Amino acid sequence: MARYIEHPLIKPGAIEARTYQQVMAAGVLKKGNSMIVAPTALGKTIVAVLVAAERLRKFKGSRVLVLAPSKPLAIQHEESFREFLLASCTSITGSIKPEERVKRWNESQVITATPQTVESDILSGRYDLKDVSLIVFDECHRAVGSYSYVFLASNYIQNANNPLILGLTASPGSDEDKIKHVCENLFIRDVTVKTEKDPDVRPYIKPVKIEWVKVKMTPELEEIREHLKRALKSRMKILKNLGVIESINAGKKDLLMARGRVQNRIARSTNPPKSCYRAISLIAACINVEHAVELLETQGINPLQRYIERLRKKNTKAAKGLIMDPDFTRAAYLTRRASASGIEHPKLDKLMEILKKELRNTESRIIVFTQFRDTLEEIYQRCLREEINAVKFYGQNSRSGEKGLTQKQQREIIKSFRMGNHDVLLSTSVAEEGIDIPSVDLVIMYEPVPSEIRMIQRRGRTGRKRSGRMMVLITEKTRDEAYYYSSMRKEKEMKKSLRGGSVEIEVAPPPVKEEPRERPFIYVDSREVNSRVIRELKGMGVEFELRALAAGDYQVSDDVIIERKTTQDFLNSIMDKRLYRQASEMVKSFKKPVIIIEGEDLYSGFIGPDAVRGALAAVAVDFGIPVIPTRSPEDTAAMIKRIAIREQDEKKPDMRVRTDKKPLTLREKQLFIVESLPNIGSRYALRLLRRFGSVIGVMNASEKELRKVEGIGKKRASEIREVLESEFRDD
Repeated sequence: MARYIEHPLIKPGAIEARTYQQVMAAGVLKKGNSMIVAPTALGKTIVAVLVAAERLRKFKGSRVLVLAPSKPLAIQHEESFREFLLASCTSITGSIKPEERVKRWNESQVITATPQTVESDILSGRYDLKDVSLIVFDECHRAVGSYSYVFLASNYIQNANNPLILGLTASPGSDEDKIKHVCENLFIRDVTVKTEKDPDVRPYIKPVKIEWVKVKMTPELEEIREHLKRALKSRMKILKNLGVIESINAGKKDLLMARGRVQNRIARSTNPPKSCYRAISLIAACINVEHAVELLETQGINPLQRYIERLRKKNTKAAKGLIMDPDFTRAAYLTRRASASGIEHPKLDKLMEILKKELRNTESRIIVFTQFRDTLEEIYQRCLREEINAVKFYGQNSRSGEKGLTQKQQREIIKSFRMGNHDVLLSTSVAEEGIDIPSVDLVIMYEPVPSEIRMIQRRGRTGRKRSGRMMVLITEKTRDEAYYYSSMRKEKEMKKSLRGGSVEIEVAPPPVKEEPRERPFIYVDSREVNSRVIRELKGMGVEFELRALAAGDYQVSDDVIIERKTTQDFLNSIMDKRLYRQASEMVKSFKKPVIIIEGEDLYSGFIGPDAVRGALAAVAVDFGIPVIPTRSPEDTAAMIKRIAIREQDEKKPDMRVRTDKKPLTLREKQLFIVESLPNIGSRYALRLLRRFGSVIGVMNASEKELRKVEGIGKKRASEIREVLESEFRDD
């Protein structure tokens, strides 16, 4: 007879009592910040629910935040937590208006959300993480680089009253250094690993049988590939003769490294040889042909045809050279003729054969994964012709003239598929991570992927309730085979690094948050909300407010505005003439404009070094704008903070923001009125309104009452009262 978890915040009879889940949850509560690595369908979400229930019980009035990398997965978590917990649950995603997000945050105990949305709200000051007693990072292997998980973990550890972090993943990666890096970014101290071989887990693991399904290139495809390879080889020979590459068999990675070397040579020279620019163009053409070959080998005729059409529309020297190349032209002609004749990749015929065979069992549920949306559409159209009951599932971004699916549409498709209204779910990578489709019997990969993480995620869509199967379609003697072997090798390395059990991780403690006597305050243009710079400013204790600025990106005083450009943005702004228009607007609006150029590859683009130097000279000499170089977003943030501190000493009044729009909301109108008082900008206006409750309350406050507000000294208070009480003279 099954036993169930008993807890004051867990619904009776909702969660079966599995010992290994209870042990893992207890370990998290005892040891602190933890990562759980376990196969898909083992119930990692249940462990999170158990930990969440106890944290909510222990810390009355606190919240639990569950983060997931996609909107469908965030919605799914909301449904799971609502199913199990006696607590108010909601979800927050970018499709919900900010006012509604704040309302949901304030009214709920468990919030499931996409990390980018929460990050944006925190940076905008809509709410904070102080009363969050648990953050769950689902698919926590994403916590690298500039992904939002990294910022949120740091902000949480520094600001929460009772912090606890739980990371969940089935596939942290094959690289041991990357695993440690994820642990450092999430402040993980303990890693618990569960494998299929653990005796307490084995009864709940359903085996997944993997089958390779090989197909051969057709003569038509072989002929097209031969011409593409000739076009590639002729360019590789020239690159080798120029000394750019060592072998004509160089791969895409070698080409990218060669491009970097050539760009550096261009950057170091005042008059680069023409051969450097020729090499750059040839490398770009080789990369284009490499991609064309990959599409032909792994996807088929129609995806290649669409790619060639896009190349024809490009105005680059590399694209024009390819279109004029006899071999590439012949390949394009053969592709167009094959498309018109209805010739398809042999994978498509094999896929239809498999689907028809499997669907003879009317209860079968199948997911087909493919890399490209073009291929997804091709498979879907073929399913319609073959009368196979399939449905498409992809992301929210619009591509190739096709609108993305809305969050509501994604949810309805998954629900419909789960209920059996469709036999086959055709999906891009959006369904790889965590989507709960328990009745899938077979996962078919239209092409292998070279990532062990993605292979594990896709395989995890089957074998949840009963034994499952995965088929991988592989075109013989193509990069399909190389990708499959690569993912298998990486998975073996991951399993070797993650032996079962519990591993303690040495993690440096988070930096102690310093509370400066008077923090600098800046206005940030709202378009910078996704910039790493404002994350760094937040971590440095800089107060800021997002506004639509009339010019520039960061206003640090009445006189100083800062325009921040990455090196690539700077080069783009030269080409589209935007740079000089922006410089003119900054000079008109501010006494001391500044431009920061971020990055160390200013001379590595396709613009000649002298053209770049000319633009820099124009900015500095013609417009009188100083240019400050920085190395990274961290360096940029530190520079902005230093400029703000210099500008905002006690002798200088609080600044007034200069926006390109009039105040619209009631709050903005109230702030606008109070900011107009002498030496009162946004920061002090906010403090005054919070203290006295309304504009009239501020106006009626005595000098003594005004001085009780932080930052309002005797001089400011006296000037405010003088302006409000003095008789107006019309002279």
